[in-house]
Amino acid sequence: MSVDLSFFRFETSQRLRAEGHAEDILLILESRGIEIPEAARERITTCTNLETLRAWVIRAVHVETAEDLFADEA
Repeated sequence: MSVDLSFFRFETSQRLRAEGHAEDILLILESRGIEIPEAARERITTCTNLETLRAWVIRAVHVETAEDLFADEA
């Protein structure tokens, strides 16, 4: 019996994964007591690039400010 995995390739599933990563980033920052300015929150929640979001999740564990998430991007 084969399982249809096509859902995981659809745009909707990509968007849902992106939303999940964004929520993770915000949760990590908030749990660390890091203030999240509205501009940073908007940038995080509107990002749809999964690779970028994964990098931000990792950075969220180490940064001192929310803006530091974007430090390597100019």
